[in-house]
Amino acid sequence: MLATPARHDPEAIRSAAAALAQSERLYPRDIAARLKISEAELIGSAVGDPAGPRTVRLVDDLATVLRKVPRLGSVMALTRNEAAVHEKHGPYRDVKLFDGMGGVFERSIDLRLFMAHWQLGFAVDDRRDGRPRRSLQFFDADGSAVHKIHLLEHSDHSAFERLVEDGAHHDQSPAIRVAMPASPPADRPDAEIDRHALRERWLSLADVHQFHGLLKDLGVGRQQAFRLIGGELARAVQPQAMQKAGEAAVERGLSVMIFVPNPGCIQIHTGPIRTLGTMGAWWNILDPGFNLHLRQDLVASAWVVRKPTRFGIVTSLELFDAQQRLIAMMFGERAPEAEETAGWREIAAGLGASA
Repeated sequence: MLATPARHDPEAIRSAAAALAQSERLYPRDIAARLKISEAELIGSAVGDPAGPRTVRLVDDLATVLRKVPRLGSVMALTRNEAAVHEKHGPYRDVKLFDGMGGVFERSIDLRLFMAHWQLGFAVDDRRDGRPRRSLQFFDADGSAVHKIHLLEHSDHSAFERLVEDGAHHDQSPAIRVAMPASPPADRPDAEIDRHALRERWLSLADVHQFHGLLKDLGVGRQQAFRLIGGELARAVQPQAMQKAGEAAVERGLSVMIFVPNPGCIQIHTGPIRTLGTMGAWWNILDPGFNLHLRQDLVASAWVVRKPTRFGIVTSLELFDAQQRLIAMMFGERAPEAEETAGWREIAAGLGASA
């Protein structure tokens, strides 16, 4: 039986992780889960270890690191949650950070950032197999991954080395302390929700970005709002709906937008999708420059949602896990200040109702 290492014993973590890696081919996230520690604790345990990948803890002000990422050139950006992994290739061309929020605003790398969740950062330079594999890895206070940036062969590796040198934390201890994961807040009872105000506010939306404020102001959960608003604005569909919508988008050659969120980052793909496939529980989009990996077995519910805007209705497909956490969203691509396409509305309308 695998022994669980003490959380604050980096040497024991390294030893247990090495034993696992020898017996099975596992990603660091999976190794950490097997050891009952966070991924940040696993990555941090390699700081200062000459036998492992060169790992450097980064400064607390991670915004200063992000502002230098455009110097790396084209990279692979990875954002994930428990059920979905979103990977995009491209440059970080337009990084804007202000008041704890911001984003990267470029079609190939398109992110929304919530910096309160960017609590730990590491630079990892792993050359143990003879070729450099370099990355910047960022984690929340509980040690869960927020965002990762992997250098490609044609990235600027000299710029990476300078970034790490400038961004190294004064404390290079391998012992990383993390907080306990927070449980998602429970919804208020339905009887306490002002359904009239919910419908009135929903129908008066002028922009989809106002929807989060609506939920916050009325103290209503996202799926709870969908249940209470009525079928013409939100209807439950089969959990496999994104696969069906993806297949229809490929068949029609329709350009879509696919969002994968976690508390600290939302990563967005905009464009057509072409190559789909399933491997075990994972449904995949495997296109040059964009990969999506979705654990279908972790999708507990899916909804087609219609939100008014000043430019017409915007329709989304939204997936949730068993803890009511948002996994992914799909929209049809639409031009700024334009109505969504009839093709996307037809795909959304054709998704079957949940059992």
